[in-house]
Amino acid sequence: MTTSSSQRPEYRLLAELEAAFDALVETTAAVAEAYARAPGACWIFGEPEPVDGERAAAWLREALQDVWYQDGQDGRATRAYIGLVAAGDEVMEAVAAANVAKAAFAALTAKIRDQAPSLIPEAKAVLPFRHPALHDHLRGEGLARVHLKQCWRAIPASEAPLARVRLAWYSSGRSIKKLTVQEAEQKLLTFDNEAPHIRIQLRRLAGIPSGEPLAQVQRQAPLMRANLFYREPLEDGRTRRAMNVALPLFVPSPDGRLPDHNLPPLQPPETRTRARRRDEKLEDEPFLPSLRVFRYR
Repeated sequence: MTTSSSQRPEYRLLAELEAAFDALVETTAAVAEAYARAPGACWIFGEPEPVDGERAAAWLREALQDVWYQDGQDGRATRAYIGLVAAGDEVMEAVAAANVAKAAFAALTAKIRDQAPSLIPEAKAVLPFRHPALHDHLRGEGLARVHLKQCWRAIPASEAPLARVRLAWYSSGRSIKKLTVQEAEQKLLTFDNEAPHIRIQLRRLAGIPSGEPLAQVQRQAPLMRANLFYREPLEDGRTRRAMNVALPLFVPSPDGRLPDHNLPPLQPPETRTRARRRDEKLEDEPFLPSLRVFRYR
């Protein structure tokens, strides 16, 4: 049976994605293997002291190759593996290669979302079978589908040796999407518009100018931030850098030792830790609570 011409591009994209997934799995495995050959100190979040050797190598392998949904997991959420790894040249080169593979996988996934979005669910179900041993092991734990965000998120790496690292929870993050009055109304009308609280919000909306921009706010889950302080200024003069670290941070270290670092609290703070900016553009109270929509000041 021949494949119709309309199907061929989709099959080609899926084949490309399978090859990109293979490269991603192989290059992340190579990071753990390079570390096992030349282990440096490794600090794992929640541990008082660094570890090395077999335990560190096993934890790294799990952290770097966890690309799976767990049963009941929110698709927007990802699991974090926070830690610091003192790495020699071979390990740092393996990290760079893995990040190239991750970027290629992300670009191809974006292309598929744009050109053939119906392939995404199929890809999530099919890709685990590319690595049967891994899949058979995971199937018993309820991990059956690929988690695309966990596939493509980059492995944090420092460009140069560090004097110190300071880790802190960041729990004030949010994304802001602009909405028109008409878009907000359409979203409200997807609810039960006979409900009193929805009718109140529709009346509020009708009472403002149709051209007024609104803002829909999505609070982001707390994440760990790392502030990196370089031993020597970089070529461009920078002495420090901040980055989010959902995966182990690899630090160039010829002697296998970690830079000075703190031990952040095990749980993020329950209240906002950063002072509210004086120039905050949004009102304090939501204008349309059901949509988390705010007016600008």
